[in-house]
Amino acid sequence: MAPSKFEALDPNFGGFFIPHRKLKITKIRISLLPPILLLFAVTAVSISCSNGDDAEKQFDPERSLIATLDLSSPAFEDGGSIPSEYTCDGADDSPPIRWGDVPSGTKSIAIVVDAPDAPSRIFRHWSVYNIPAGTNSLSAGQETLFELKDSARNSLNDFGNVGYSGPCPPDGETHEYVFFIYALSEQLLFESPPSPTEISSAIRGKVFGTGSFSGMYGRQ
Repeated sequence: MAPSKFEALDPNFGGFFIPHRKLKITKIRISLLPPILLLFAVTAVSISCSNGDDAEKQFDPERSLIATLDLSSPAFEDGGSIPSEYTCDGADDSPPIRWGDVPSGTKSIAIVVDAPDAPSRIFRHWSVYNIPAGTNSLSAGQETLFELKDSARNSLNDFGNVGYSGPCPPDGETHEYVFFIYALSEQLLFESPPSPTEISSAIRGKVFGTGSFSGMYGRQ
């Protein structure tokens, strides 16, 4: 079933719609928790690790953090207008994207582009995953093939196409398009292009860091 308008754009945040600009608050340090909650959390972890092989596992507060990643495009400003060459009214090329360093331990990177303003539900325009962890950018015009350079792979989008399909709102409407980045603890294993829902499910629980920016596009 396709996600509803109020399900999460970000699959790491428990099934609720969270506007992308609120992602900056997700890095919450354990030291800021009320003392009673901190005591409860540490006690619970200690009890859960007291049996069998789990007894040797140590609670790592830093690993419980989700890092905030810088993500942007040299083609347009955050919140600015997306040039038509990256839409269905132009060449429909994917825009250039760049990002900062990812957390240590990251095994792969995923980029997702969603349209929260689409009628009735969030609409997926692009999911590209298994980007090598040492990568810091994607050039414009990525191929619309399942297998890309190195280990990177494209999934299906909600148009039913493999790879990127750009903004294409109804005439007279201006929509927002949100670009997300995920630093993941492992690669995602699919033998053929996965669906948007499969990508969202596979990402859940594997996120070391995330960030976002958005662009606007309207058709008159």
